[in-house]
Amino acid sequence: MSVSQQAASVGRGIAGVRPAKRSMFGGLHGADYIWAIAFALPYTAIFFAFVVYPICFGLWMGSSVALYQELFSDPRYLMTVANTLIYVGIGVNLKLLVAFLLTGFFMRKKWWVKALLVIFILPWATPALPAYMSIHWFLSGTWGLLNSALWTLFGIDGPVYLNERWTGLGANIGAYIWKTLPFWTVILLAGRMSVPQELYEAAAVDGAGSLRKFAHVTLPLMANLYLVCTLLDMVFALGDFNSTFFCPAADQPCRPRSSPRSVFAMRLPWVFPTWAWPR
Repeated sequence: MSVSQQAASVGRGIAGVRPAKRSMFGGLHGADYIWAIAFALPYTAIFFAFVVYPICFGLWMGSSVALYQELFSDPRYLMTVANTLIYVGIGVNLKLLVAFLLTGFFMRKKWWVKALLVIFILPWATPALPAYMSIHWFLSGTWGLLNSALWTLFGIDGPVYLNERWTGLGANIGAYIWKTLPFWTVILLAGRMSVPQELYEAAAVDGAGSLRKFAHVTLPLMANLYLVCTLLDMVFALGDFNSTFFCPAADQPCRPRSSPRSVFAMRLPWVFPTWAWPR
């Protein structure tokens, strides 16, 4: 038998050996199998309780026509839809524009700019509940810090900001921008820092100034990232209820003609009892 025939026979023998069939748990047995179930069970229970059950319950509720009739007959619904569109339209676009402009400032290589960037990120690192509650107490009409300062320093009795639609909606938008602006600034800053410096140098050789560099180099290369960030933030803003629930006067959540709440915040008074609302 030649060498090639021997190699072929050995290859057929190896190919004929089939691997042992593994179990769905990777061959775990005994105590390892029990520990695997013990570690996986809490996550499985949380997944079914907070993901599967809400989806199924929402689909079951959505099959009732009477709920849609009740929703559209509620005078608060159209108001909250308008509030949501204003909240998302102004909050998202204004925030992304300011974040994009701030990237030009934070592109500077001075040490104090780096230190200022760390301080700038702090609002985003703050938990949402205490951040929005602090703004609620700051703008509270009775004992708020702003009205107290106006009365102490100038003898002016400030307005009740959070009980009116437009001032309350402006507070919601301002709080949302203040809280999430650092995050998107850092994202856009990372994208802007990835632009090759050779392009700016080539534009400078051609006689382009700062504005022309920004218009013909920075904007085209950042357009896709800016669009993606806008779409993502729009999704986040549509589902956000922290600023629209905890920032305005939550002790008066059912004012049809002047409520600054969004669609997502309107439903929370039926979820949480009245004693759980912030005062």
